[in-house]
Amino acid sequence: MLNQSTTGSTSRTPGYGAGSLLLFVASAVILTALGFEIFGGEKPCPLCLQERYAYYTGIPLAFIALVMLGAEKPRAAGLLFFAISLIFLANVGLAGYHVGIEMKYWPGPQACSSGGLSTLGGSGGGGLLGAMAKERVVACDAVNWRFLGLSFAAWNAVMSLFLFTTALKAAFAATSKYS
Repeated sequence: MLNQSTTGSTSRTPGYGAGSLLLFVASAVILTALGFEIFGGEKPCPLCLQERYAYYTGIPLAFIALVMLGAEKPRAAGLLFFAISLIFLANVGLAGYHVGIEMKYWPGPQACSSGGLSTLGGSGGGGLLGAMAKERVVACDAVNWRFLGLSFAAWNAVMSLFLFTTALKAAFAATSKYS
């Protein structure tokens, strides 16, 4: 019978559980957003698209950090988890800014406010440029969908805050024996 301490089980590595949760939840959030866009027809506004950058960078970095934990490089993994936590903290701020725009606390960028709603691509043109010219920019200050009273941007703020704390927990757990 094998001793568990000699089998190299990564599930017992400090930070692996929180890192796995981070990877799973971040993936579920971005897949949900893409699902609403592709299958639900909900077009994202320019700020919504910017808020996705945290997921597009955080998910691969979380995977790499988990691989580093498995390769017994907890310091490098801890640094990556810490960087991911900062990425999601910045996303909390961006999502909070977006919620403030939706609630009319402050004006949003001119390019995505309902007062400044415009078409892309200018006038004229055929083919792809012509199609782009007819595409309307989605307003950042309009809430098209709510769940439990919260908009997409508000849910993103909540989930980004959760992912920030989870990544921070993984960072501290991964480097706990080095402190």
